[in-house]
Amino acid sequence: MNAIKIIFWVLWRVWFYVLMALPILVMFPFLVLSIVSERGYPYFFKMARIWAKCILFGMGFYYKIDEDEALISHKSYMLVANHTSMTDIMLMLAITKNPFVFVGKKELSKIPLFGFFYKRTCILVDRNSSKSRLEVFDRAQKRIQQGLSICIFPEGGVPDDESIILDAFKDGAFRLAVDHGLPIVPITFPDNKKRFSFTFLSGSPGLMRVKFHHHVSTTAVDGVDRKDIRDQVRSTIYHQLLLFAAGSSKIHN
Repeated sequence: MNAIKIIFWVLWRVWFYVLMALPILVMFPFLVLSIVSERGYPYFFKMARIWAKCILFGMGFYYKIDEDEALISHKSYMLVANHTSMTDIMLMLAITKNPFVFVGKKELSKIPLFGFFYKRTCILVDRNSSKSRLEVFDRAQKRIQQGLSICIFPEGGVPDDESIILDAFKDGAFRLAVDHGLPIVPITFPDNKKRFSFTFLSGSPGLMRVKFHHHVSTTAVDGVDRKDIRDQVRSTIYHQLLLFAAGSSKIHN
């Protein structure tokens, strides 16, 4: 492997963590004030979007959005997307104006500085604890009642095997959506693994495409089966990933 390329990757990856910290340090007093009470969350969310865009553009990423159906302002949704990269968090914040709360693994709360705000604004779940998983539903319900949306990556984590196109979906997001009558918004991120995977010596600046699919109603039909909805949403994202992959192959050929 070319030594210059290795040096570039190392410096570029280090720069990512520098970019994570810099906007937080600049906005620190305002961020702290916004999390003093839950009423301040919409202000925190606006600053989180600024933070996310600083990281994406600072890393040389730019995004292009294709929408089958747009989000309505001041309406709550269940946002779900495939999960392959740390940049999924930043991209989701950058592309979504409706304030939402992440449901995510508690391990991220250990990241210096970022973790301080993460654990105070997101709904953390210990996937090895059934009690923790049950508590998620109570906390999510409270946030939904406040008019916020919820974002969950339903694969439950990033597969260790990067050849996996889309892992199996867990039930949590779909149970929450059905219980609270939230429309589900399937979102496909086809490029994040290529741009910034968890493999350290990999990635490159460039385009991150986003596909907003048609929303899936959880209230239109009596006796909604959340497992059927889960499979429908996974199928939508999976086939879109295949379409993007096929399109990229034609371009390179």
